[in-house]
Amino acid sequence: MAGLYPGACGIDKLWRLFGHEQQVTGPAGLDDLDIDVTEFRIPPVQRGSMTRMQILMLEAARQCLYDAGHPERPLPIERTDVVVGTCFGLDRQYMNALRIDGARYIRELECAASLDADEQVRNAGAQFAGELRTRLTRRIGASRHDRVGEMASTIPARIAATFRLLGRTVALESADATSFVALDAAMTSLRAGTADAVLVVTGQRREGSLIEEALAAKGLITSMDEPFTLSDGVGALLLKRQSTAVAEGDRIYASIRECVLRRESRRGGFRYSTTANERYLLALQCHHASGVGPARVRYVECVGPGIAAVSTADIKGLGQVFGDAAPATVALGSAIDQLGHTFANAGIAAVTKAALALYHRTVPPDPAGTVDSADKFFGTAGGRESWSADPVSGSRYAAVYGSALGGTLSYLLLEGPSSPRPVLTPRRPAPNTEPIAIVSFGGAFAGSADAVAFWEASRSGRGGIGPVPESVLDRDLYFAPGEVTLTHSYSEIGASLTIPDRPPTSIHIPPRRYEAMDPAQRLALSVANETFTRYEGTAALRGRNGIVAIGSTLCLATERNWGREKSFHELESAVAGTETFARLATADRARILERARRGYGLREEPATPADLDGWLASGVAGVIASEYQLRAVPIAVEAACASALAALDMAVTALRKGSVEFALAGGVELACTARDMVLCSALGLLSHTRITPFDIEADGFSPGDGCSLFLLKRQSDAQRDGDEIFGLIRGVGASNDAKSLIAPDIDGQLRAMRTAFAQVDYQPAEVDYLEAHGTGTRVGDRVEIAAAAGVYASPQRTHPLVIGSVKALTGHTFAAAGGAGLLHALQAMRARTYPHNAHLTTINPDLPLADIPAVLPTASQPWPSVVGRPRRAGVSSFGTGGINYHLLLEEYGQD
Repeated sequence: MAGLYPGACGIDKLWRLFGHEQQVTGPAGLDDLDIDVTEFRIPPVQRGSMTRMQILMLEAARQCLYDAGHPERPLPIERTDVVVGTCFGLDRQYMNALRIDGARYIRELECAASLDADEQVRNAGAQFAGELRTRLTRRIGASRHDRVGEMASTIPARIAATFRLLGRTVALESADATSFVALDAAMTSLRAGTADAVLVVTGQRREGSLIEEALAAKGLITSMDEPFTLSDGVGALLLKRQSTAVAEGDRIYASIRECVLRRESRRGGFRYSTTANERYLLALQCHHASGVGPARVRYVECVGPGIAAVSTADIKGLGQVFGDAAPATVALGSAIDQLGHTFANAGIAAVTKAALALYHRTVPPDPAGTVDSADKFFGTAGGRESWSADPVSGSRYAAVYGSALGGTLSYLLLEGPSSPRPVLTPRRPAPNTEPIAIVSFGGAFAGSADAVAFWEASRSGRGGIGPVPESVLDRDLYFAPGEVTLTHSYSEIGASLTIPDRPPTSIHIPPRRYEAMDPAQRLALSVANETFTRYEGTAALRGRNGIVAIGSTLCLATERNWGREKSFHELESAVAGTETFARLATADRARILERARRGYGLREEPATPADLDGWLASGVAGVIASEYQLRAVPIAVEAACASALAALDMAVTALRKGSVEFALAGGVELACTARDMVLCSALGLLSHTRITPFDIEADGFSPGDGCSLFLLKRQSDAQRDGDEIFGLIRGVGASNDAKSLIAPDIDGQLRAMRTAFAQVDYQPAEVDYLEAHGTGTRVGDRVEIAAAAGVYASPQRTHPLVIGSVKALTGHTFAAAGGAGLLHALQAMRARTYPHNAHLTTINPDLPLADIPAVLPTASQPWPSVVGRPRRAGVSSFGTGGINYHLLLEEYGQD
């Protein structure tokens, strides 16, 4: 374990704090923590682009692995995952948005000066605007690596590269349930046998006053009564299956016997559950699944917002669970009392406290009075109390309970380490490889409002790539063809999508709330409506537990815009420091600044309760779960350009483990923005003309907007329910290169493909079609085909592998890219047609196609059936940070 908290950095200090041998002093932040980044082997040119959270999480990961004896005690590197959880925007994300939009402010300054009656002011305008451009870049900081450095998914990728961990790497967000969702995902992977160790790192950092204002608008923080104080905190846990840990002689702080997540289904804005019976059912489910009765629990660690109605429901609901226990024998506590509310990290902080208590066999004191002393079911420890073992089992048990914004409830049951330890034979669970049925789907991309239009666009080769509208890219400010700079895009080509301006007719969302929703939320809601309309059994889903996992950036555009405006003072401060502007008279300076401020159009109104909902990345999944009244935990998943397949991987694993009965998974991203085009241009990633995967002229990608979603069930359940099955997901493999964050790697791609094939009962030679990632660069395309040859080439192959890529039609949709590829392959399979590679003119001769052998058709072709087996396809998606995913798709039924 590891913990970085203000005044308590390190597990020993943290335990002393929980035991009240040490008090927190100073501010609730971690900015003063001095971390030497040189030991993380980060290239100097990339350090300035890193978020502070990345540095903190690297240090927490280092301390956690050191606590576990690493590197002297090595990990199973190919099967060690890194799961990161964070919430809200990160510092570099806000600063990059401010830097890019600063060009607009500079134009307003020049305009304000040019309209002035004073000739001296008019003459000075262009000069101080030029000085500001230079000063702003230096003050805020700018690097060609900004796009990579700011991404949340870069954090687990950087951890993997630093410590040479080759499993899956992913970043998750689910508001203040983030820690619990990350732990549940880790446990699901371990129990499913897809990983042998998982490093979970979660963190929260106060990035200015923006989030506090949004929470205050929700009624969670007020000047008169503060339910909680937002605080910094980063925690890490290294998890293994207990049998493995015992056999390998690991120090075990505690074992998580069971973890259950449950979401209360309710329409409307995001709020906390206040239903006591939901808590009761949640805890009862956890105790039943673990086989440990509530009467054996001595301590409960609570994570909640401190709102009276929520706390009352907590006590009442949990009181029902522990009603059969002796009065006042269950102690309650909360790490929030000592650490403040670390939001995305709060669950890890609570589990750390409970695990330390179990390890030290001591019930921690709770002088803050988490529970009313008059309550008949619970008590509090006034000082440290010795924790006696349960007389029946000889073990000690603690529970960790959490209530989160959006209605998600969490309950974990922990068991203390036994002494002496039993001798357990390490055993990797036999993987459940039941096929997962796609029972519905939907999609929207540039030029295609739904999945039907998407397939028609594919057949015709039209697509939606072209010059982006002026509303997307202000060419006067951001377009400089032929130049690679930090301030302009050399390309104006993309695939821009029109965002819905009203909610689907099947649901009612008040105009103010819909207006506050991020465009990605609106787009995903529209695609979800298409998906549920296509599926005829939506009503039956409402009583079942599920997840909505959507690949996305973990910092949506709406939050970036609010953060940029909150940092507006940085722009005015920068211009005030320029020499030419400083020489103007005081009245002239004030006049120009005021005129520029009006032209810039700062938002005047304060945040409303709906605004926070529109900022949350998990709000994309949350609004779908809420409006369709699903008992489904909402999760935002970021794995760079592989985010959609990462979300599908989570869904498939959860379905196979049996923890959910259905899943809605996919990806959404609006990549056609001036910010993304400028930042990607700085790295030379954009095509000067248009993306043409596998062509000899391929020189980069064109960004695209898009969303695709898939409704999933286990095949047996779909057949039982009489669902139409559109296709079967047979396997999903994932890996990390643990090398360069940018350059593609053959070995990493090979591992992802081989992991997928380990889940099926057929060979790569029996796959007909490969929907390639299609990066659109000569190096990336060559590496991808070479990796495919390492898996798909076989003497047993009876016909060439057909390869295609949807990106020539949709552009590169970033987090939605893997979903676009799956939708393309699924539609092609259903139409029994191999899709053509649009705009492919001259195939790159360096591609080792003959080694497979493989073909890249330039016209659509029939997809014939093969006697004795269904049609099959592979779908690849690779992301910045060395993230690789490969999915295997199969036709349901056959000719």
